[in-house]
Amino acid sequence: MTIRERIETMEAETLSPYAALSVHTKGRERDEEPCDIRPVFQRDRDRILHCKAFRRLKNKTQVFLTPKGDHYRTRMSHTLEVSQNARTIAKALRLNEDLVEAIALGHDLGHTPFGHAGEYVLNSLCAEGFRHNEQSVRIVEKLEKNGAGLNLTWEVKDGILNHQTRTMPHTLEGKIVRFSDKIAYINHDIDDAIRAQIMVTEDIPKELRKTLGETTKERLDRMIHNIITFSIETDDIRMSKEVEEAMQELRRFMFTHVYQNPVAKSEEEKARGLLKQLYEHYLCHMELIPAKYAHMLEDGESEERVVCDYISGMTDQYAIMRFEEYFLPQAWQVDGY
Repeated sequence: MTIRERIETMEAETLSPYAALSVHTKGRERDEEPCDIRPVFQRDRDRILHCKAFRRLKNKTQVFLTPKGDHYRTRMSHTLEVSQNARTIAKALRLNEDLVEAIALGHDLGHTPFGHAGEYVLNSLCAEGFRHNEQSVRIVEKLEKNGAGLNLTWEVKDGILNHQTRTMPHTLEGKIVRFSDKIAYINHDIDDAIRAQIMVTEDIPKELRKTLGETTKERLDRMIHNIITFSIETDDIRMSKEVEEAMQELRRFMFTHVYQNPVAKSEEEKARGLLKQLYEHYLCHMELIPAKYAHMLEDGESEERVVCDYISGMTDQYAIMRFEEYFLPQAWQVDGY
């Protein structure tokens, strides 16, 4: 018996009857020889962790564009906080922690530079539309490894695709990540907004603080414990009505006071204009698109989709650098000066 088979046996013996077992995966698009050490979801987690799109998350905006400070969240730190919340819940509920971690690490791979501002720009410009969750799946299926993709399991891709509010994953592990994403960004965005001095804790309505807690630590503890308490030994992932309604109200408060705050969004209009100009420039100069993206044209992809692929993969600083190269005068030097 291989190490992988022993781990799979342990899963069957110790995990909840509602857990997604590795041996019951719906599989990959391309069959592969099993690893002798790692079950399929652990293998997927490792593939995501080592891919280029994951590494680029460290230089992509979460909420605050180009903040002056080392402690504001990036898309990478957000992803890690989602993963930690999700693993805590999964372990307590005896669900598949490897599957939860793989989904969490991959859920935002498709995010654009400059946060949701970039997503809105590409969605408005591209006739085929653009959504970061769909782009995350596109990355792991078609764009990574020079077009070969990561060949992930169905369960991981399902969780990545359906982590947003308007859709629902098919596994409990995916539902955990869906909740954990909201828990993470609501709380760390409050922390960042307080650091940026655009709000104080007392701005949060008193009733919400009473229900969810006064501090980030208290709110995380309350929300995570609530999910575990109301989901344990059931076939669903849920919160109590009181806590979920309070969380949704806190989310609406954040949209009004932070996500749409003119201070927090002071640079967003510039970012939108920058990406719009890059998009139009690349459509007129497809020869500037790197070969690893341009080859998709031979597979029948539209120029608009390929340009979206390239721009959405950029970090904030790389997008700025390309904009400066194309649209700002460059310094020059005469020999012998």
